[in-house]
Amino acid sequence: MRAAGLDTRAAQNIATRKLQIAPDVEMETLIGSGARAITWHDDEYPERLKEIYDLPPVLYLRGELLPQDARSILLVGTRAPTAYGREAAYELTHDIASGGVVIVSGLARGVDAIAHRAAFEAGQRTIAVMGSGIDVIYAREHERLASDILENGVVMSEYPVGTRPVAKNFPRRNRIISGITLGTVVIEAAERSGALPTARHALEQDREVFAVPGNIFSLASRGTNRLIRDSAAKLVTGYEDVLEELNLTYVGKQMEMAALIPHDDDESKIFSLVTYDPIHIDQIIRSSGEGISTASSTLAMMELKGLVRQVGGMNYNRLQETQAKYEAV
Repeated sequence: MRAAGLDTRAAQNIATRKLQIAPDVEMETLIGSGARAITWHDDEYPERLKEIYDLPPVLYLRGELLPQDARSILLVGTRAPTAYGREAAYELTHDIASGGVVIVSGLARGVDAIAHRAAFEAGQRTIAVMGSGIDVIYAREHERLASDILENGVVMSEYPVGTRPVAKNFPRRNRIISGITLGTVVIEAAERSGALPTARHALEQDREVFAVPGNIFSLASRGTNRLIRDSAAKLVTGYEDVLEELNLTYVGKQMEMAALIPHDDDESKIFSLVTYDPIHIDQIIRSSGEGISTASSTLAMMELKGLVRQVGGMNYNRLQETQAKYEAV
């Protein structure tokens, strides 16, 4: 170690630490966690990750990485999204995933969790990269979400089994989630949001960066709006902006429109009142003149048909009325 250029103190610390590690015990612990380890010498190691500076020599995995995971996009943003941010994160992710693209995020609260869930519900693979050991799910309430991801995806970490989710781990984790993807999409980020350093990692790694614009008066959108203003990120108004910029092949298959046409007069009347901005059911009832039972049942049916979505607190907004399919190349 001295010959390699380390000073005496660093070499001594490494030598001392090495004596405290029992490789067989570490392997038993790893196997017991249901995970496995791969190194940058393994074929399964993501090729795109080999391109970044300071690539992790070891990745701990649950699930199997597939060649199609190279066609992936990172979705990140605030841990406390507004109603607009939640809706934008879900719809944008769902549409991108429906185009055959793998969704990557960090399993954190807020936009991360919404992105993983949207990909799962779109029937697409999703990859979660954690800032803790593979056996320590964080946030803790996402244990069910992590289980769902493993049905058709991967949970990974560069940290050994048992590593706690301390704050210093997450900034280092971010270089991985940006490094394994084609591009990064930022949805709602305040001026000091942790999503912004991730965007910087992506730029340094020569990846495309995108940002969803937000209300100029919203503190939650100051970071994303600044990325756009400074030309650090491309403005996103829909999933097409992302897929076309990344040169993903357009298949051009439209959804069947029948399910997106109001079925009767009640649906037509209520649908005309629901816009892309959330509206409360009480306002719908007052404006439509319908009774609460009629309005509630009509909204429920329209939600099943994909015409509207409840975004929380009995607020509804309109969904996209058409959707095209893209195929990643």
